[in-house]
Amino acid sequence: MEKLFKLKENGTKVRTEFIAGVTTFFTMAYIIFVNPSILGSVPGFDKGGIFVATILATAIGTLVMGLVANVPYALAPGMGLNAFFTYTVCFGLGFTWEQALAMVFICGIINIIITVTKVRKEIIKSIPKPLQLAIGAGIGLFIAYIGLKDANIIKFTIDPWNIVNVPADAGGTVVSNGGAVPALVNFNPALNPTALMAIIGLVITAILMVRKVKGAILLGILATALVGWPLGVTKYTPEAAYAVSDVAKTAFHLDLGGLFADPTKIVVVIVTVFAFSLTDTFDTIGTFIGTGRKAGIFDAQDEAALFSGSGFKSKMDKALFADSIATSMGALLGTSNTTTYVESAAGISEGGKTGLTSVVTAVLFLLCLFLAPVAGVITTAATAPALIIVGVLMAEPLKEINWGDFEEALPAFMTVLIMPLTYSISNGIAAGFIFYVLTKLVRGKGKEVHPLLYVFAGLFLLYFIALAALKL
Repeated sequence: MEKLFKLKENGTKVRTEFIAGVTTFFTMAYIIFVNPSILGSVPGFDKGGIFVATILATAIGTLVMGLVANVPYALAPGMGLNAFFTYTVCFGLGFTWEQALAMVFICGIINIIITVTKVRKEIIKSIPKPLQLAIGAGIGLFIAYIGLKDANIIKFTIDPWNIVNVPADAGGTVVSNGGAVPALVNFNPALNPTALMAIIGLVITAILMVRKVKGAILLGILATALVGWPLGVTKYTPEAAYAVSDVAKTAFHLDLGGLFADPTKIVVVIVTVFAFSLTDTFDTIGTFIGTGRKAGIFDAQDEAALFSGSGFKSKMDKALFADSIATSMGALLGTSNTTTYVESAAGISEGGKTGLTSVVTAVLFLLCLFLAPVAGVITTAATAPALIIVGVLMAEPLKEINWGDFEEALPAFMTVLIMPLTYSISNGIAAGFIFYVLTKLVRGKGKEVHPLLYVFAGLFLLYFIALAALKL
């Protein structure tokens, strides 16, 4: 144990690492219910298979992180990335879940390649910090918006300024000319028990969070499911039970051939994979630097290695490599991008400093496979409050944006605004990049823009042109 994890060298003990691993597990175990809820919205994508794939991808990725990099980080299918997979790639762009998994797999391979070269470092340096912050916060608002919809708290009504009156011989029905506005639902329990269930669950989860109860989000999901039982929303049906063998319905179902079968969609595929990779990369880097620096897990030498040289000269390099491998592994099993979780900070705060923390977390996730027979009772309504709370947590980077500087504020604001309102993470990233380049050029500061950012903005413009040509 000592030889493998170097506990004494890192100033820690087995007991401390064990407690840290358990803490990390409870703060992120909600993903085993939330991920199937989001990805399972895609027609044909089996929730049971996603449930098992989520656990296996989390356990394998976290074990690789602990054993290869010897750092206390856990990995799981990323929040935001699973929403991008579902609502942008599948629903928005019309790709099948098998093709979307192929994109995630390619993203993982690309991340592995750029991790062992200087390309990754150049990409990270090219994106200005305000956009990095805005991307994470925008995803948080997008996730919270999904939570409100899943909870049946908001609905869409006819836009009063965009009405078409159908002739009487067609029934005289008043319909919207493609316009709709969001509104609150009727909270009558008899008409909308799901909304009542979600609101009670949100209050319970919020109280647990304010009281700093460990595992608050997971406990909130379970409590919300229990609240839904007398309301008739939560039900146990044997046919909805999952089995470990369900992973066969999602594993190795990548459709690489179908992904590139239509030449007219090649640009869309390339930009979508790029958006996957970009979001994954900054999510991981932000977690490593934001939590590792404060705890002393990554020192100045580790961070310096991120931007210089190549290979595996530091723990940071090894951790990034482990994270990249996990993405492709998750795609093979049947889930969206597996990435490093910021909830790992909970275990780090308990004293976790080595990979032993990660190993403990991974083992606990594997034990969750025994929950498969009853996991089907955790419905979308039960996980909706968790999505809203996660959105709150992800909005934290907004405080670091200099809103008094319009050059910085405009692209950041467009990134955050466009994501939820267009139901697309990639649209938000695109808007931010394009407006950032535009503002700099108008101010005569074009030389301050990294050449790669011009490339990215150009790719996104091609992306929109391709969508217009394909009428998507």
